[in-house]
Amino acid sequence: MIQWTPSPSVPAMDTAARAVLTVYITVEVLLALLTVAGNLLVIWAVASNPRLKSITNYFIVSLAVADVTVGLLVIPFAITISVGFHMEFHGCLFLACLVLVVTQISVFSLLAIAVDRYLAIRLPLRYGALVNGAQAKKVMALLWALAIFLGMIPLFGWNNLHAIESGCKEPNNEVSPLDVTQSPANEMRTSCRTVTCYFEVVVDMNYMVYFNFFGCILLPLVCMMFLYISIYNVACKQLRQMLPKGVGRGNGGKTLACLLKEIHAAKSLALIVGLFALCWLPLHILNCLPVFCPGCPRPPIWLMYLAIAFSHANSVLNPVIYAFRLREFRRAFCVLVGKACWLREGYRDELTRVSTMRSMSRETSIAMLSTSRDT
Repeated sequence: MIQWTPSPSVPAMDTAARAVLTVYITVEVLLALLTVAGNLLVIWAVASNPRLKSITNYFIVSLAVADVTVGLLVIPFAITISVGFHMEFHGCLFLACLVLVVTQISVFSLLAIAVDRYLAIRLPLRYGALVNGAQAKKVMALLWALAIFLGMIPLFGWNNLHAIESGCKEPNNEVSPLDVTQSPANEMRTSCRTVTCYFEVVVDMNYMVYFNFFGCILLPLVCMMFLYISIYNVACKQLRQMLPKGVGRGNGGKTLACLLKEIHAAKSLALIVGLFALCWLPLHILNCLPVFCPGCPRPPIWLMYLAIAFSHANSVLNPVIYAFRLREFRRAFCVLVGKACWLREGYRDELTRVSTMRSMSRETSIAMLSTSRDT
């Protein structure tokens, strides 16, 4: 998540800008509430339903935890820096790095899901030996550790501190383009490291574009795309081998049903990857503008707000995809949310049958009582 950095010459916020900011904050608060509620439901469903305790769903829980963090930490941070506040450089940088860590965890979780589905389709006989619950937890721990390391790299020195201190210590005491905090009210600052906490003020855009975007986000997305293409090709090949043989009953029929279920799940998960790319790419493309076109005018603030909110909306969409595309999740959600949903999942017939049996039993009892009275 990148925040537009205002120019030192920007005047006080006018009415239109305040209206845009108010709308942005309202949308972000709504997204935060929906994100936390939806993804906590995903975590709860997997934890409470034994049928959902699979390797793939462990990685889905990892993704849901990252999305909950978006709602609890990332979005409140985005709202705070949209207003602007003064703080020490490394404190602001740490908050910015938290955003990078959460995004990286989401990317790695999606990549782990794609690899898991590829192994399940490509090596069905060896999948159980290659992947188990203990190994999946170790992989998740490793991916989280790697995501934390990659996201915290700016804290190790790849940041704008040197540029800020150089601009602050100029003899003519002019305002640096990066140090937007200097004004007549704070010319006597004792520290050049106090900044208005905006993302671009503290994070080097070369790191964001060349390392974070190209290396840590775009490359895994390309790998996921090829993995899901391979999954589709292998699954279609297996289907072509099964269908001419008339496989449809017994053990063979079960194998075909499992394969069709795997294909449906892979399509749903590929849709999640596609939505992630669709929601996050606009923001990263806007980040590339100051690097590849330094002289180009900055995008309007409303466009940056829209791109930021769009990226956060991705965390709301994932539970919706699970609910509409994956039957087991849909049923688990219905059980957790309320019995009314059961009627939509095929339980109406069961309830009707039970009701009919109770009515028949009641009628039988009445008939027997009448007979006993007659005698």
